[in-house]
Amino acid sequence: MNNEYSDEQLIELVHENNEDAKSILFNRYNDLINYLIRKYTPLAKTLGIDINDLYQEALVSFTDAILNYDPNKDAAVRSFVSLCVERKIKKTCIKAGRQKNQAIKDSLSLDYTYQDLPLKELIEDVDSDPLIKVSENESFEELMKNIKDVLTAAENEVFELLRMGLSYRDISEVLDKEPKQIDNAIQRIKTKIKKILSERN
Repeated sequence: MNNEYSDEQLIELVHENNEDAKSILFNRYNDLINYLIRKYTPLAKTLGIDINDLYQEALVSFTDAILNYDPNKDAAVRSFVSLCVERKIKKTCIKAGRQKNQAIKDSLSLDYTYQDLPLKELIEDVDSDPLIKVSENESFEELMKNIKDVLTAAENEVFELLRMGLSYRDISEVLDKEPKQIDNAIQRIKTKIKKILSERN
């Protein structure tokens, strides 16, 4: 049966609750799933995600993909499965990063260090005099709200991941963008933050 059926035919059998068809599809796509897991393993380790948990999430997404595949949408099964699994892995990483970030925020100060990068470096120009610090009577949360208000949606996404301690290369992997695009976004973010702090003087 393994080589007798196309992916599309096997998916039809899966929809008829054929467990053998599901097992065959899994065997066909196991290498792809493992490849995607390896691709995000360094990022997962940075965020403290257990690789077994990431694998389980990928398997859930694989099952969802074959159950929801629509042959009328002109997408190859392999492309659809790859898209669904990678998207799930990314969401898992982002969710873990947000949880880590929330835990950090509870006792956050501008001197808090993320992966050897103090947050204050995000709001200071290290090549010139330090920018004005946040006044003691102003909450960090209020500052973050003001910063996020001036950033675009894309910049906010980069800023959130940057605050998690990810490098611009890690961020480029998560957001599926070129490293140079992320680096440019970071420079725009720092410029906008500098402007906010300068106006508070």
